[in-house]
Amino acid sequence: MTIKEIAALAGVSISTVSKIMNHKDASISPETRERVLRIVKEFNYTPYSGVAASADPDPFVIGVLVRSAETNLALNGIISAARELGYTVLVTESDGQEELELRGILALCRHRVSGVLWEPLNERSLSYADRFAASRIPFLLFNSANADSALNIDFERMGYDASMALIQSYHTEIACLLSPGTRTERFLSGYRRCLFESGIPYQEGLIFHEVDDSLIHKITRHAVTGVVSSHFKTALCLYRDLNALHYQIPRDVSLVSLRNDSREFTAYPEISTLTIPHFHFGRHLGAQLISLIENPDHAPAPFGEHPSLDNSATIDIPLTRRTQPIIVVGSINIDTYLKMDRLPSTGKSTLTTSSAIYAGGKGMNQAVGASRLGGHVALIGAVGNDVDADLIYSSLREQGIDTGGVRSTAGSVTGKAYIFVQRDGDSLISILAGANASLSEEDIYRNRRYFENGRFCLVQTEVPPDAVLAACRTARACGVTTILKPASCLSLAPELLKYVDILVPNQDEITLLCPEGTLEEKADFFLKQGVQTVIITLGADGCYVKTAEWAESFPAEKFQAIDNTGACDAFISALAVYLQKGRSLRQAVRIATFAAGFCITREGVVPSLIDRGSLEAYIAQQAPELLI
Repeated sequence: MTIKEIAALAGVSISTVSKIMNHKDASISPETRERVLRIVKEFNYTPYSGVAASADPDPFVIGVLVRSAETNLALNGIISAARELGYTVLVTESDGQEELELRGILALCRHRVSGVLWEPLNERSLSYADRFAASRIPFLLFNSANADSALNIDFERMGYDASMALIQSYHTEIACLLSPGTRTERFLSGYRRCLFESGIPYQEGLIFHEVDDSLIHKITRHAVTGVVSSHFKTALCLYRDLNALHYQIPRDVSLVSLRNDSREFTAYPEISTLTIPHFHFGRHLGAQLISLIENPDHAPAPFGEHPSLDNSATIDIPLTRRTQPIIVVGSINIDTYLKMDRLPSTGKSTLTTSSAIYAGGKGMNQAVGASRLGGHVALIGAVGNDVDADLIYSSLREQGIDTGGVRSTAGSVTGKAYIFVQRDGDSLISILAGANASLSEEDIYRNRRYFENGRFCLVQTEVPPDAVLAACRTARACGVTTILKPASCLSLAPELLKYVDILVPNQDEITLLCPEGTLEEKADFFLKQGVQTVIITLGADGCYVKTAEWAESFPAEKFQAIDNTGACDAFISALAVYLQKGRSLRQAVRIATFAAGFCITREGVVPSLIDRGSLEAYIAQQAPELLI
């Protein structure tokens, strides 16, 4: 602090300050004199001559300037290290105020401490560093993201490690719960890096700054299966709120938090934590400063301690992994619907009356259909590295579908389907495979964990044959029932058919696969190839079912047709879910015809797929025996 700055703060001339400091102030009013002396005292101003007279630093005294002495948990470690090395510690705090920070710096300069550990308030604070340089006092910065030279606890690494603890337990829907503080941004950075390196898309909608209804809602819908928290008190609030709602941790959601080493005492609960090594960090700071004081050429070493997880009390695999999932292997597209009075034909132009865009593809459709009916669903497929992929991931998460098996493919576009819908509901579909063409048997083997705990696997042939065969073979090896939809294919290899339990073609598809014979003869052909059950969907005429023991035709339920595109996907989804619920094949087929009927009453497949409550309420009126 200079005499010019004192004069400016007091609102007087430099000569007035000089007179007061040299006791030549007889002509100056007592009020002015008192104001100047108060500022001089507050800012520890010493005339140049006074500084020169005490040019040597106080031996074996280090200064510590912290934001708050009460909450700075590294302070005890600094004092411990200083005491062991023969130094005493002079502490001052800024209390979040830049003016107090400057006063603290001037006080430490006036005391001529041997060195200073400084926790700056902000980037502007760093302009005060020249005060220490002018007084020839070495200093180290800490707990600052604004200076490259600062020594810091690696909160980015801790955010990474907390997130990885959940990913290693098969979580992909991980929320990040943040509280205000100096560690927050670095913790978030570690969370994001961990997701990126694990191939999990970052979602802004999974970042929370408090425990609110939105977070609770996502947890109860299983749209969030794990939470990492930057602060223990916030994690404790989440735990208690969920406990009050009778949700169990980690059964319903896993939780990992950072925790201070000051022992935030609670009788319960035990939460999986990474303990922040504040005390050891403080000892490191003290040792590094004293080494710099005693050897000016010393290069301070970064703090390298990385804590491990204290316990795994609140970590478990996601609930959806502990129940038998329905695995869906198939295409994922963006569907563009074009409505018209008459379908296009060769040599004729057709006007479109309206258009709409939805997430789709048979894999996507069947996954959503099964999820809405109460199934726990895991989808295995491929999307591009484009904006459309974001829409797909968002749609899947909204439906509570496990996306761990959905791979984002660099250099590919997400699949596209162009669907032409006639007024009476008939349709034509043209497909651009895009990333769907990259799905491989390696993708299936990489996701074997789903099959090991699965019950049904729904497969469609809009993805490469190697992936289809690998899915059916893996399902058989794991005791999972396979339902195959032979879409967009001219033949089915005998090697594939011996791994298929239920084959569900429509009338056009079975005619392509087996041109000759009656429906019964065509079904018998596939039964002889090793298929256990053949279900041929017949649109408005219902379906025909044949097994080795019996055959039966089932009528369609009467619904007004708007768009027939997704009827078979709705049928297969309901078939799998209700077989899993223990219904007989006859019962499940009848329920599936109701689901298919609802699906044709609206435009677009995903928007028209029925939910369990609505479906069962309708069936309770029409055929209540199916729900017993």
